[in-house]
This record gives sequence, C-alpha cells and structure tokens, in this order.
Amino acid sequence: MDEMQWDVMVIGGGAAGLSAALLLGRARRRTLVVDAGSPRNRFAEHMHGVLGMEGVSPAELLERGRAEASAYGVQIVPGAVQRVDPTGTGVEVTLDDGESVQARMVIVATGMTDELPVIPGLAERWGSTVLHCPYCHGWEVADQHLGVLTTSPLGLHQAQLVRQWSDTVTVFTAGLGPLDAAAENRLRSRGIGLVASPVVEILGGSEAVDAVRTADGALIAVDALFTAGAPRPHTAFLDHLGLATTDTPMGRFLAVDGTGRTSNERIWAVGNVTDPVLTVPMSIGAGARTGGAVNAALVTEDFDRSAAPDRAAEPAPGEYWEHRYSSAERMWSGRVNQVLAEITADLVPGRALDLGCGEGADAIWLAQHGWTATGIDISGTAIRRATEAARAAGVPAERISFVAADLSTLGEGGRYDLVTASFLHSPVALPRTEILRAAARHVAPGGHLLITGHAAAPAWADLPPGHEPRFRTPAEEIEDLGLDPERWAVRVAETRPRQVTDPQGRPASLDDAVVLLQHHQHHPAGVAAGSGERRR
Repeated sequence: MDEMQWDVMVIGGGAAGLSAALLLGRARRRTLVVDAGSPRNRFAEHMHGVLGMEGVSPAELLERGRAEASAYGVQIVPGAVQRVDPTGTGVEVTLDDGESVQARMVIVATGMTDELPVIPGLAERWGSTVLHCPYCHGWEVADQHLGVLTTSPLGLHQAQLVRQWSDTVTVFTAGLGPLDAAAENRLRSRGIGLVASPVVEILGGSEAVDAVRTADGALIAVDALFTAGAPRPHTAFLDHLGLATTDTPMGRFLAVDGTGRTSNERIWAVGNVTDPVLTVPMSIGAGARTGGAVNAALVTEDFDRSAAPDRAAEPAPGEYWEHRYSSAERMWSGRVNQVLAEITADLVPGRALDLGCGEGADAIWLAQHGWTATGIDISGTAIRRATEAARAAGVPAERISFVAADLSTLGEGGRYDLVTASFLHSPVALPRTEILRAAARHVAPGGHLLITGHAAAPAWADLPPGHEPRFRTPAEEIEDLGLDPERWAVRVAETRPRQVTDPQGRPASLDDAVVLLQHHQHHPAGVAAGSGERRR
C-alpha cells in the first residue's frame, strides 16, 4: 500500500462508506477505503425502496459504488482495522496485518451485525424468508401468512408494522415479556393471532419457512417470519478511545453530531454504526452528508495552516532547538544517561541508533562500550558539537557517526540492534509518538527499543496549579505506540528514581519512565537478523 498520508481513510466499504468516499473523491481528496467485505445486507438477494435501484442486489450496488468512487481516484483495498489512534494532527490506523496508515481524518462506516436468537433454522434463512425490515421486504411477502418472532419489547412495534402488509399475522409474544391487557387487546383488535409459547425451531426447505415449532410442541404454519436481532455495532477497534456513545432502546451506538463528527474531531462515523434503523438509502444520504462535512473541515484546516505565518505562531521544532543550542555554549552535562548505561549493560553490543542525540554523550558512551553508534538530531549545532566531542574522546570514526535530520521525516533506512530515545520531550510541537513508532520500524529482529522519559516534574519546579506538565507513564507509552504484541515483548516498563543535585546544590531525586521493548518477529528472508539479544 502507498505509504503517503491520506486526506481521509474510510473504514468500511458499504453503502454509507462508499457514498462518503465518492463525495471526497469528487472533492479531490486523497481517500482510502478499507473494507472487510461483510455488509449488513449481504444475506438479501435484492434491495427495495432504493430510488433508481429498485430490486438491485446488494452486491451489484457495491460493485457500482466501488467503480464510481474509483473513477475519482479513491483507492479501495480489502482488510480490517485493529485500532485507531489520534495523533493530534491526524490519525494513525493499524490494520489487521500490522501495517500502519496515516490520515488526516477517519470516517468509521463499519456497520453492525444483527445477533439473532439461537433457534435452529433461523440463521440459515436470514435474508430470504426470515426477514427484519417490512419496508425492505414486506411487498414481496404481502398477503401471505406472516409470523413475527419478538425478541424484546420493541417487537410490539414490529408486529404492528407487519400487519400493514398482510391480514394474516401471528405474533410469537415470548420475547415481549408479560403482555398486559391493553397491548393484547391492541393486537387482537386488528385480527393478529398471539402465541405465548417460546419458539424452539423453524421448519421448512433450505431457504423457505413452512412452520414454527413452539416449546409446547405446537406447529404454526407461516410463509415468512419477521424478527429483529440484537444490533451489535462494529466498534471494538475504537473502544480504547472512550468516544462518546448514545444509549438507544436497541443498544449503545457512537454519538455523532448532525454532520457525523464523533467526540474526537478527527474521527467521524456514519451508517448503522451510529443508528441501527438506517436503511440503504438513508445510509447513502448520511454518507454523502458526512463526506461533504469532512471535506469542509479539511478545507478550513488548510486555510488555517496557510494563514498561520501571518499570526504569531510558535517556532517550528528545528528553529526552536537550533536557537536553543546556538544560544548556549553547552546544553547538557556530557555524561551518559543513567538508564541507558544500566539497560545496555545486559545487551550484546551491535548497531545502535540514538534519537535526539543532542551533543552526543549517549552515542559516544555506546561507541566506547562496543556498539557502532549513529546519533541523529534536528539541530545542526548539536550535531557539530557531538562530532567534535567524539573526536576529542578518541572514538574511531568507523564506530560512530552523527546526522542532522528532522526525526519526523525518519525514513525506512537500516536496521539496528538498539534504538534509543532519551528524554525526547519538546516545549514546541513535536510528533513524538509518530517518531517513536517510526523508530520501532528500524529495530532489527531480536533488537530493542529503549525509551526513557520524565515521569514527573522536578520537586523544585515552582509551577502554578493546573500548569504541571503531564508526562506519560510506562504503560501509557506502550499503549500509545500500539505495537503488535505478537511481534514485540515488553522487557521493562517501570519508573526508576535517579539521584541528582537540585539548583541549590542539594541531593535530590527525579523519576524516569523507562520502557524497553524487544522485537522478536523473524525478519524476512535475505536480511540478517540483529545481534542485540539479551544476555542470559
């Protein structure tokens, strides 16, 4: 798959998702649709009530929709999504094969599943003669003997609807619970038959319904059976985000505003994942509305970004850190970070990459202890100082190198037995999580990713209430990375105290958040595995 950042990623290629994608493609947005290929209506042979496509099969609708969206440059690929993680400036989507895809916005159109009662003969006839929506299928079974298998108190509404299509209707009321006299009289007033005994089996041919068997042994002949499964929206990949939901009589669904935006400004949702009663034409309309709204949000963002230089914007990370280094004779102590020295004592030296290397102390220490080290930093001044420090320390040129580069543009590059990032924090905006995820792709099989960060502000920091910095815990650091647990093992995830001297020269302690992960997936054939295995 193309590694470029997409404007919009649509998760789900049903009627709602393709409708949104079509609008976005026509708006010249780079749009990717990832589709698991399991639309809710795939069990039906024909759709009805869809203007201009009356009687068309669901499969044909999707085939047409894919072709129309593709004609405007929309890319459609098969697949499913493991998780979605907002990054501040966009969204990272992890697919089921572990691949990560970057997009500015995401539209969730994954739909739902109708969870049917476990009754023999019911599921295999779903969509043929076991039906859900009388508007979609009532005409085709009109004037026949229709049954209504209730599964909840909402079945009373379905029973009354079905009566519009036939004078001969039998309602199996066990799913309604105790039926009061008023409700019973209401149904019987229009000639509806009532059966209280629970349904235990559906009888008939491979697709046809002939009769319903109840728990008391009775057989009730019917020609078609209406029922409502329990709606289960496909949102498990969003659960960790805690998005706002709406409680409905049919369950809990994603809460969206009138345009389809969820409680996260980068994540939108449309179709049955937000409302179980939406039919195909309703979902198409909702998709078109949300597709247009997402494009409008991106248009606004594009203008905001373009106009930003005319306002007092904060400096870019490169400008900020170059100014910091060039304004000071020395920024750091020149000593190795304590955690790095402690952790690497248990590792076999190999190739190491130090992210945000600053003036080079960690990379130099690694080179002096058997590693072949590369340091990378966004500041050219820092890199010049690091190079001079390595030379002054007598480190052979073949054991160490330094590169001035923006970490956010870290390419694929080579593989390393150790990738380390110590205190990669910044007062100005820096895509830290994206940098660390990219860094993980540089770790060789068997190699390690070491992340050390501040766990709390210094005790001597005089900060006003509510302005204390929020640092990630080791657990949050691991969760934010979102690495595949089948490929990565957590070796260390803890907070460690570090002894320091405070500004008044007194002994003090700081807490460091330490995460060490090991990549244990076998590397593709033809590329040598790394040597950074932990010593036993």
